[in-house]
Amino acid sequence: MRLRSTALFLMLLMSAARAAPAPQQVDIPLASGVLHAQLYKPEGEGPFPTVIALHGCGGLGSHSDSVLPRYRDWAERLLKAGNAVLLPDSYGSRELGPQCRVKEMHVKARRERVTDIAASRAWLMKQGWVARDRVSLIGWANGASALLWAVRPQSAARDTSPDFRAAIAFYPDCRISAGLGWSARVPTLVLIGADDDVSSPPACRQMVDGARGRSALTRIVVYPGAYHDFDRANTPLHAAAGSDAAAPEHGHLGTDAVARANAQKEVSQWLAR
Repeated sequence: MRLRSTALFLMLLMSAARAAPAPQQVDIPLASGVLHAQLYKPEGEGPFPTVIALHGCGGLGSHSDSVLPRYRDWAERLLKAGNAVLLPDSYGSRELGPQCRVKEMHVKARRERVTDIAASRAWLMKQGWVARDRVSLIGWANGASALLWAVRPQSAARDTSPDFRAAIAFYPDCRISAGLGWSARVPTLVLIGADDDVSSPPACRQMVDGARGRSALTRIVVYPGAYHDFDRANTPLHAAAGSDAAAPEHGHLGTDAVARANAQKEVSQWLAR
């Protein structure tokens, strides 16, 4: 009986794996080079709301997987809700590996990664299946920091295409932005754990509070007891390959799971605005 149950469980896992949609690689032109990206697109002609998803310092994929589980899970969740999802690979496109512990980063959040965001948006504006007035941003850690730079009024595109509809930043490094008097030109949501010891929850709160009254709608949600990388897909430890943070103690897993579930609701509601 136990063997039969195990076999059934394995068959279900294999069936789920086969059912998971595979992304399509697309190449986006840059001023110098090409930005490789992975695209998840609903079936049909559209137009579809589209999310540009920005990986953290661990990179988008690995040697064996073009999209790491956390980003794949989010992409599939967004896809089921009717969104197309574009995941630009800022590091792999420049033949770089993970940058989490690199002292001298050659791809900076406020420079190359903002360029990648602008190039991704410009490419999407030319695609017939894109709802051009419903392109949003979502980013994690270093990608979220890039997002904060990209939505500043100073970074607005000079073309006549619609601007981003919304932006969602998971645990960005807000310290520089808070000190510069950051504001956003599009509705921006910041999600961070209260016990995040990699990013700075107080700096993010200061940044968002300081933007009120001179910015588009901004909001911060701080999850009690949650740590950095809290939204990582259902894995026992955060220190798996490509993670942006060290492994938490086992006691953190419950609070991270609650924060992850609440964040999924926040993301859905923010994108539906």
